[in-house]
Amino acid sequence: MNFDETANVFKALGDVHRLRALHFLATVDAGCCSTGQGVCTCDVQEMLGLSQPTTSHHMKLLADAGLVDTEKRGKWTYYTLSAKGMLIARTALDQLLAAVPQEQKEAV
Repeated sequence: MNFDETANVFKALGDVHRLRALHFLATVDAGCCSTGQGVCTCDVQEMLGLSQPTTSHHMKLLADAGLVDTEKRGKWTYYTLSAKGMLIARTALDQLLAAVPQEQKEAV
């Protein structure tokens, strides 16, 4: 496990606005400016209710962690989910869960 990379992913996941943005990207309907090839920054900003610089900051952290891919089109950036960071998080959690005693797993 690459601890620095894994910590970066969990830091990115450790904010309610970034979690909401990821959920939005995962569940967005075709009515927004999603083109099937990403969701526009303007829609992410509107959904989060944050300023453009704050939204851009959160999305940059998600991109740096490998949780979203970005594509610049004109003045807008479009975002899509990326498996890289999510696989890092899942792998780390799977490894930790494997170390939990079976009786504790069954109690949950």
